[in-house]
Amino acid sequence: MAVLVVGGAGYIGSHTAHVLRRRGYDVIIYDNLCTGFRDLAEGFELVVGDFADKTKIAPVLRRCDAVMFFAAHASVAESVENPKKYYHNNVTSAVSLLDYVMESRVRRFIFSSTAAVYGNATQSPIPETCPKQPVNPYGATKLAFENALEAYSTAYGLKYVSFRYFNAAGADDSGTIGEMHDPESHLIPIIFQAIQGKRAALSVYGDDYPTPDGTCVRDYIHVTDLADAHVLGLEYLTKSPSIAMNLGTGKGYSVKEVIEAVEHVTGHTVPTQIGPRRPGDPAELVADPSLAERTLKWKAQRSLDNIIETAWKWAQKRH
Repeated sequence: MAVLVVGGAGYIGSHTAHVLRRRGYDVIIYDNLCTGFRDLAEGFELVVGDFADKTKIAPVLRRCDAVMFFAAHASVAESVENPKKYYHNNVTSAVSLLDYVMESRVRRFIFSSTAAVYGNATQSPIPETCPKQPVNPYGATKLAFENALEAYSTAYGLKYVSFRYFNAAGADDSGTIGEMHDPESHLIPIIFQAIQGKRAALSVYGDDYPTPDGTCVRDYIHVTDLADAHVLGLEYLTKSPSIAMNLGTGKGYSVKEVIEAVEHVTGHTVPTQIGPRRPGDPAELVADPSLAERTLKWKAQRSLDNIIETAWKWAQKRH
């Protein structure tokens, strides 16, 4: 089976491409390299183009049996500052991609969604039945595309899985690929930058949240555990109906707890400074992953320490 990994030169897409290949799938990576990196697609067929460019992507779709879509913009803070960018890419262009998919033979679609669709959740851990009330444009655009998938599934027979990620982290065990963003926006790599002297200190955005130590609580899931779930999702769609489900560990860690874990694993002290809250940041996001565990026979395997160990190995290699 040939799988088109749209956004496969990015963080989660590249890790999923590697897991797909290890499981015997043929993989084509499609990426405009706007936020992706050619190095992360090394060893794969890479088609460079915009996924809304029909003349470029339609011939590639004709060679594929399934699509995995990782190409959405994904910064909460940027989405608040520049919502136009997020609605254009994550909704308008993404729906154009769906149209091109429906003109091809592809009827299996895996979507990289987010826990941000829940907003300030009314319960924790968060089940899929929790009201979806995003509090930032990033979450709103992801939910809009989830709704489009549901409508296309009902009307046109597209089969999909929407995976609502919690906080992806870590790096491939091989050490050959890992997290790369420019600028970096994820907590653990930013902590490493503070350790390595690439920034003066880690800015902790708010220490007055209604959490045990006042800092935001998140569910950190290893990127390879996420990638494993995507392959299982593809297999699920061969015999089962469309579905949306959470991917997380079911356990949350505060920013301060992550800092302490990094200090323990690396042996380095993390310089920190407390700043104001960021707009659009919920206090707590922790998954109830039981639906994915039951449906896919999948469970996150890697601990926070393993996440940090693999990410630190990658950060040292890049440094």
